[in-house]
Amino acid sequence: MVLGHESSGTVVEVGHNVKTLKNGERVAIEPGHPCCRCVYCLGGRYNLCPEIKFAATPPYDGTLTGFWASPANFCYKLPPDVSLQEGALIEPLAMSVHIVRQGRITAGQSVVVMGAGPVGLLCAAVARAFGATKVVQVDIVQSRLDFSFDFAATHVYDASNCLSPEELARNIIALADLGAGADVVIEASGAEPCIQAALHAVRAGGTYVQGGMGKPEVTMPIMELCLKELVAAGKVDVKKLVSEVVPFEQAEEALQKVSKGKVMKILIAGPNQKLRFRARQQRERFRAPDPNERLAEALGVAEARNRRLVGFAKLMQCIEGEERVVNSYDEPGRSRIESES
Repeated sequence: MVLGHESSGTVVEVGHNVKTLKNGERVAIEPGHPCCRCVYCLGGRYNLCPEIKFAATPPYDGTLTGFWASPANFCYKLPPDVSLQEGALIEPLAMSVHIVRQGRITAGQSVVVMGAGPVGLLCAAVARAFGATKVVQVDIVQSRLDFSFDFAATHVYDASNCLSPEELARNIIALADLGAGADVVIEASGAEPCIQAALHAVRAGGTYVQGGMGKPEVTMPIMELCLKELVAAGKVDVKKLVSEVVPFEQAEEALQKVSKGKVMKILIAGPNQKLRFRARQQRERFRAPDPNERLAEALGVAEARNRRLVGFAKLMQCIEGEERVVNSYDEPGRSRIESES
């Protein structure tokens, strides 16, 4: 199975009914494709679609490949000042924004984020962007906490000392002087001890948001939910999360680094990145004024402004022909994306 779901890419081919995208445009890719017909989709909550086809979720392959077909509506154009690397992080950033919004954070509130993985770190950053004045990041890996303190958190707590959930919550509250508890606690780890401690760390009447996914079933202090009447439910610099960018050939080594917790976030360049570099070199070398283009501009014919030399166009076709490994797509409403996972 092909992995990858946090991706960006360059459009290389569009279906004949696609009007919103053009070849060469850079896009962030939404990895889940819903049915667009069920009650959830029609109600605007397509993320809950029971028929959704999500990248890298069996039986569907992911985006860590040279080319990937995506509905045009789920490709989002990147502004000129946003790189493909940043574009690949828009999916986890969007998920973090959604999680934080569930907490209804307002200016001046205190927030505890359990877990300092990529999503937890982004949740902390988004919470700060929403106006939280105290953001406590909790994790068991000191290097992640050090990064978090420089990235977004106002306080960090190392939970590797294996305290009871109640003791852990008390220490977190004392560390940041949270009084009766945090206004909002976001659980972004999915670990059972963190879930238990999080419910003890939130104040009465506060908000608890479960964002992490762990075991299918966990034991949780249900009385804390009852007694506290809990609600269960451009300002972020994502570049800092990228530990390194590696070529496609080093993907296996990169995944091993991630599994060992040695890095924060690794981006894997798609196998066509070398082709794009070569094509860019050829474009700079062979680009020359076209008399027809000048004449067309003089006549005000805008359609001819982007012409290239015929010889250059043939050269590009030869280069692409050597590297293309999948059949082209020409389905209505679909685009083919050269992906960078």
